[in-house]
Amino acid sequence: MNLPAQFLRFVTGSVRIVLRGNALYWTWISALLVTIAVGVFAYVHQMQTGLISTSMRDQVSWAFYIGNFTFLVGVAAAAVLLVIPAYVYNWKPIKEVVILGELLAIAAITMCALFVLVDVGHPDRLQHLMPGIGKLNLPSSLLAWDVVVLNGYLLLNFTIVTYLLFMLVRGKHPNYAIFTPLVLLSIPWAIGIHTVTAFLYNGLAARPFWNSAILAPRFIASALCSGPAVLLVLMQLLRRFTRFEIQDAAIWKIAELMAYAMAVNLFLLGAEVFKEFYSGTEHVIHMQYMFTGVNGHSAIVPFMWIAVACSIIAFLLFLVPKTRKNPITLNIGCLLIYSGVYIEKGMGLVIPGMTPDTLGEIYEYQPSSTELMVAAGVFAVGFLLFTLMVKVATPIMLGEFRVADEEHGHAKTAAA
Repeated sequence: MNLPAQFLRFVTGSVRIVLRGNALYWTWISALLVTIAVGVFAYVHQMQTGLISTSMRDQVSWAFYIGNFTFLVGVAAAAVLLVIPAYVYNWKPIKEVVILGELLAIAAITMCALFVLVDVGHPDRLQHLMPGIGKLNLPSSLLAWDVVVLNGYLLLNFTIVTYLLFMLVRGKHPNYAIFTPLVLLSIPWAIGIHTVTAFLYNGLAARPFWNSAILAPRFIASALCSGPAVLLVLMQLLRRFTRFEIQDAAIWKIAELMAYAMAVNLFLLGAEVFKEFYSGTEHVIHMQYMFTGVNGHSAIVPFMWIAVACSIIAFLLFLVPKTRKNPITLNIGCLLIYSGVYIEKGMGLVIPGMTPDTLGEIYEYQPSSTELMVAAGVFAVGFLLFTLMVKVATPIMLGEFRVADEEHGHAKTAAA
C-alpha cells in the first residue's frame, strides 16, 4: 500500500476511534459541545452589540480575554519541560509521554488564537495580518513577531505529532534524522513564544507595571508550572482508565521540575514586589492596587493573595518528596499551581497594568457574563480538541491501531 493510501487509512481510522466511546466519554463530549454552543451564542451577542457588552472600557482595554491568552501561551510552552529531559538527556520514562505535551501545546495555541479573535471588535480586520492580503510589518512590529512565533509553534507541534503517530500506526520507528531536529527545534521555539509575548507587554513604556526586564523570565518560569500540572493529572487518568503504562518515576520527576520552576517564579515575583515597594516611586501604585488596594478600590486584592497562597502551598507540596509522591497531595498541588498561575498571569498581570490608567483614573474591571460565557466556550473548544487528540494517540501508542492490520481487514481501533 502506498503512503497516500496509508495516510488516508490513518485518518479514517482516527475518525472511527473518536466516534466510539463509553457513556462517560460521550457525557464529557456532550458537556463540551453544550458549553461551546453557549459560548457561540454569547459571541454572536457580542458581535451584534459590540464590545460594550463586555466590561472592557477605554481605561481597561486588555482584560479577561487577553489574560487568558497570556496564560495559555504559557501552557503551550510547557511541553519543553518534557522535551528537554526526554530528548536532551534521553530519559526514557518521560520520552514515552512527551507526545502528550505536544498535544497540549496544539490545543493551547488553538485557544490562544480564539481568544485573540473574540477580543477583536472587528475580526475581519485580522486579514491585515495575513501574508499576501495584508502586511505583517516585520521586523518592526512585535505583534507581527507574536503572530509568526505562535503560528510557527502550532505548525511545528502539529508536524511532530502527525509524523510520529503516522509512523507508529504503520508499525515503524520514526526517522530520527527528521524527527529529532524538529523536537529539538521546539525547545527554543517554546521559549520564544513566551518571550515574544512578554515583550509585547514590557515594550509598552507607558505601562510601567509591565516595563520590567524580568517579565519574560517570569513568564517562562510560570509556564513551566501551569502546563505540566495539566499533564500530571492527564497521565494519572490515562494510567487509570487505559493500558497506558506510565512510570511513577516520570510523574515524580515532572513534579520535581515543577517545584524548581515554581521556586524561580516566586523569587522573581518577590524581586518585583521588593523593587516597587522599596523604591517607592509613583509607579508603585499599580502594585499597591494589586496587593493592598488604592483609595478603596480593592476588587482584585483577595484574588492576588489567593494566588500567592496557592503558589506557595503548591511549591512546598512539590518540594517535599513525601508529599510529591503521594497521589492526593500531588493532585492538590497540581490544582493549586494551575489556580495560582492562572490568577497571577490573568487578572494579576493585565488588570493592574492598566489600573490606574495613563491619566490616573481607576476603573474597577470585572468580567461580564458575556465574557465569561465566551471564555468558557473557547476553553471547551480546547478541551474538546485535546480530548479527541488524546483519544486517537492513546491506542496508537498502545499498539491497538495499526494501518498494516487494516490492509487485511483486521483494523485495531480502541473504543475507549
